[in-house]
Amino acid sequence: MIVKKGNNTGLRVHYHIKETIVTIGADCDEYIEVAKKSIQKQRGLLEGYISTDPFFKVTLEPYEVSESAPGIARRMAEAARAMGIGPMGAVAGTIAAYAVEDMMDAGAGYAFVDNGGDIALVTDRPLVLGIYAGEASIRDLALEVQPTDEILGICTSSGAVGPSISFGCADAALVVSRNVSLADAAATALGNAVVDEMVLEKAFDVVKDIDGIQGALVVKGDRFAAWGEMPRVVRAKMKTDFITRG
Repeated sequence: MIVKKGNNTGLRVHYHIKETIVTIGADCDEYIEVAKKSIQKQRGLLEGYISTDPFFKVTLEPYEVSESAPGIARRMAEAARAMGIGPMGAVAGTIAAYAVEDMMDAGAGYAFVDNGGDIALVTDRPLVLGIYAGEASIRDLALEVQPTDEILGICTSSGAVGPSISFGCADAALVVSRNVSLADAAATALGNAVVDEMVLEKAFDVVKDIDGIQGALVVKGDRFAAWGEMPRVVRAKMKTDFITRG
């Protein structure tokens, strides 16, 4: 979820197309429509590619795509390869990134797409991003994001919340990167690595040596741990109606 400090929160629109369920934020309807069209386009390109290479969708291992693959498939495969997972582990963040890139190209200085907890954003104002960790004892954690004119990815995986595949037990595994596809893939890998709530810090070993990853955070039960250069962790009351879900 995303909450802005201050009174001018801009527009916030819920958008659903097939499996993609997003919240889009911007200052005017024009940019919202740009994001919707971008999501439709990238989904179409990806679906078309998968129809010719169905193994791309189901493999849980790094996968080489064909030279004819569209950009979205190449981005997903590259990010997933860096983290040792299958390319669909980067799909939500990659779709969000394309949408925000297109919004920026249209002139937006404030734009975000929250694709089920995988967020791409650019912002000319401070934002507070709440971290939803399901039934975890730790509640109302958030990240305070400062204005940035470069796209930032803040992506989350969970073994307890949502439909994504995770082999770990994290209530929330979050990664920050300028490469949104990488943030998504890394959050998946980080979530997979959380197998013991008493040694959360050990899970960060899977992201520490990956170029482009700025920081990470894990929540499990009544504990959380953070690593790297993160936006400031703050307390913020969770607004459950802001959570992007079906």
